[in-house]
Amino acid sequence: MIAAIVAIVVLLAITLPQLLVRMTISRHATDRPDLPGTGGELARHLLDRFGLGHVRVEATDKGDHYDPEASAVRLLPQHHGGRSLSAVAIAAHEVAHAIQHGNGERKLALRQRLAKVALFTDRIAGVFFVAAPVLTVVIRSPAALAGAIAIGVALLSVRVVVNLVTLPVETDASFVKALPILKEGGYLSEDDLPAARSVLRAAAFTYVAGALISLINLARWIRLLR
Repeated sequence: MIAAIVAIVVLLAITLPQLLVRMTISRHATDRPDLPGTGGELARHLLDRFGLGHVRVEATDKGDHYDPEASAVRLLPQHHGGRSLSAVAIAAHEVAHAIQHGNGERKLALRQRLAKVALFTDRIAGVFFVAAPVLTVVIRSPAALAGAIAIGVALLSVRVVVNLVTLPVETDASFVKALPILKEGGYLSEDDLPAARSVLRAAAFTYVAGALISLINLARWIRLLR
């Protein structure tokens, strides 16, 4: 019974943030003919306004994001070509990441470096977890299993650090940069700002689910060491 309750709590912790993000963005995804431009057009305008004319604006099917290596703001088709509040807010959020990059902000740079490391450590951690039972059989020592799992846990912790570093980067993009830009620049009316704020909150907390999953996976493996 207790195990079932714990499993339900864990499932809710993982799925609820994702569900809330999707619901919020979908709620404000209706095209608005009264808005002066699409998300892609706003992104292009803002990048030029902030001296980032070299940054491209592209449509993508791989999720809204800013790619610092390619110097490109990439938006889903409905946000690139849409005239909804979600399109406008998300375009501003991704441009904010480009501004962070252009300013040389340390948190974004740290996040990018750690993300590259995490791609490598995630793969190596998987190897250790797969190899752990084999090592136990070959070496015939429980210590071998514990040692392999301990190394895997240490490697997985890099992903947790990446997610923790990502959260302040995302909140800065949404609330320190994007929201003031939309408000002070007069890109949205006062009546539309609360909806934009909720979309920006959703954009900022997209990584919450990832952080929770990383923490849960790490806790699960740590439990095996006890």
